[in-house]
Formats: sequence, C-alpha cells, structure tokens
Amino acid sequence: MATRRELKEAIGQRYRAAGSWERRQILDEFTRVTGYHRKHALRVLHRPLVARPPRAGKRIYNEAVHQALVMLWEAADRICGKRLRALLPVLIESMERHGHLRLDPA
Repeated sequence: MATRRELKEAIGQRYRAAGSWERRQILDEFTRVTGYHRKHALRVLHRPLVARPPRAGKRIYNEAVHQALVMLWEAADRICGKRLRALLPVLIESMERHGHLRLDPA
C-alpha cells in the first residue's frame, strides 16, 4: 500500500498537469502497474492525496469482560458477532448454571 500511495502521489501530480493525450497514456500506464480498473484510476488520479489521521481506537471492554466474551465466543464455536449477540443471554445463563462462567453483576 505504501508503494501504491507513493505512485499515486508521483503520477497524480503529473496527470493533473498533463494535456488530454498525455493523460490517456499516463492512465494506461497507471492501470497496468496498479491493476486498478480504469474508472477507479481516474478518480484516484484526479483528486490530490489527503492523508487522514489514524482513528484512535478506544477500548470498550475491560480485560475481565474481554476474557468472558472470548470464552463465550469459543463455546459458541466462534460464530459471527451478529449471531453471538443474539445468543449471549441464553449462553451466559447456561454457562453460569453449569459452573463454567462466573460474572460480576456489574
């Protein structure tokens, strides 16, 4: 990705300054090198590259909750989050009843 980003910067400046015939040649070269579809390459080359700041990842759960979720996810045979969410109340009740899981009320 870093190489593609550098290529976008270098060729993008040249592309925006070129005439119509040169743009066609630059676009053909860019699509061959990157493997992008022609329409996507047009969009990439027309706009200047603006680096976005990385999103700060904040933790939603503490370590105890994380460990309990991993245990429940493993017990549910690693199903997707959408299905795990629906299954959690039944799974927590069953695992606590059989002594496999002990959770604080908080």
